[in-house]
Amino acid sequence: MTDAENTPKPDLKGGVSFRDVPDRGTLLGQVGTDEVVLVRQGDDLFAVGAHCTHYHGPLAEGLIAGDTVRCPWHHACFSLRTGEALRAPALDPVACWRVERVGDTVFVREKLAQPGPGTARRAAQPVPTSVVIIGGGAAGLAAADMLRREGYEGAVTVISADESPPVDRPNLSKDYLAGTAQDDWIPLRPPEYYAERRIDLVLNAHVSSLDVPAKRVQLENGKSYGFGALLLATGADPVRLDIPGATASQIHYLRTFADSRAIIAATAAAKRVVVVGASFIGLEVAASLRARKIDVHVVAPEAEPLERVMGPEVGRFIRHLHESRGVAFHLGKTVDRVAGGQAILSDGTKVDADFLVLGVGVRPSLALAERAGLAVDRGVTVNEYLATSAPGVFAAGDIARWPDPHSGDRIRVEHWVVAERQGQVAARNILGYRERFDAVPFFWSQHYDVAINYVGHAEKWDAVDIDGSLDARDCAVTYRRGGRALAVATIARDRQSLQAELTMEERK
Repeated sequence: MTDAENTPKPDLKGGVSFRDVPDRGTLLGQVGTDEVVLVRQGDDLFAVGAHCTHYHGPLAEGLIAGDTVRCPWHHACFSLRTGEALRAPALDPVACWRVERVGDTVFVREKLAQPGPGTARRAAQPVPTSVVIIGGGAAGLAAADMLRREGYEGAVTVISADESPPVDRPNLSKDYLAGTAQDDWIPLRPPEYYAERRIDLVLNAHVSSLDVPAKRVQLENGKSYGFGALLLATGADPVRLDIPGATASQIHYLRTFADSRAIIAATAAAKRVVVVGASFIGLEVAASLRARKIDVHVVAPEAEPLERVMGPEVGRFIRHLHESRGVAFHLGKTVDRVAGGQAILSDGTKVDADFLVLGVGVRPSLALAERAGLAVDRGVTVNEYLATSAPGVFAAGDIARWPDPHSGDRIRVEHWVVAERQGQVAARNILGYRERFDAVPFFWSQHYDVAINYVGHAEKWDAVDIDGSLDARDCAVTYRRGGRALAVATIARDRQSLQAELTMEERK
């Protein structure tokens, strides 16, 4: 237990001085057995639960923006007035308490009742009689959840090709693969959630055709679903490589819960693994396998890991970090073939490998949209409301290419939090809100005990500013084009990451 955890927290129920609560700041205290954050905005006072409902991040260390608090870990956003989770990755509210000021003393009183499902406001205009969501990933689940939170009473059907209900996919390459997260942490919602919210979750279902004029979805098993509005959230599929000599049991990809479990099962009899690709997924897999004491070799054509996304300086730091944990890199090379228990590289090097994990990127799943006649340009083309070229059809997540107001470009990104937030906005727009999707893209990546937070989007840049030290694991890296900050990557500077996100939001 740390000194901070041992330090007694103020008794907020017994009262604290108004002057002890900084303006636009927080005071962490106790109400009975609950840890509570007291927040002051001018003369307004709020009290909310101290921990984010996503990964239990410390909200007292977050950022106060207007009447919201943002989590320092993964940028979830909560209303200080109601506790509502306004933006993913958190989907559930935090508790709220009534606050009373008597003179210069502030008291936190009783816990307030939280609004239940279906009590939120709804757009004052006709809504579709039913909604079908194709895709059971981040965007699909977040959209179904938001429809019910907004009080939508019509039928909601989620059609998923996966065998598992929606899962916390970022965890599949991180804690779960490393063996530090148990199976029941992975589903995003418990089984009873879908029945309670009247969400028809159809698993192992593959859509064969989409008839937009007739508003009907046809499944391969012969079943069909009509819809009043449709959300396409089919995500992306791993790029698959044909490696001569490799058997099916020697090749693994990581996209689903089943994929992660298959890799874990394979490690039981493995000592050496080759990871093909120095992508975020590939490197997170490498870190997780090292946690299981597996020898790991990473093979990639780049000069440095992540160089295309984060530049050579960060790439070099990441390589050194992994090398310090025992990962061997073979950069500027590819896997030419597999011969028995060895991977033969493009330069003739032979690397012992019990199996290979391929993480060489993904491709958006566009076939259904293309067959349906929707506008497609390296992704499904959507407007600022996430509406496609067909009336009543929306797209969100890895397949959507949208007009980003921050970069000025039409972009498509493969970030979990972006997909969830797009699903939420698409759901509200299905209900007629006409809400622009203008969130700043965000993702995080975990490498051993080093977390990298990244806000913004920079496909190209002409300058990189490093504030602090990569080697000291304390820095902010800003990517600029024409003097404009397009993205900021941070290590151990969570508040600075939140502030960078807020600054980008305010300048659009």
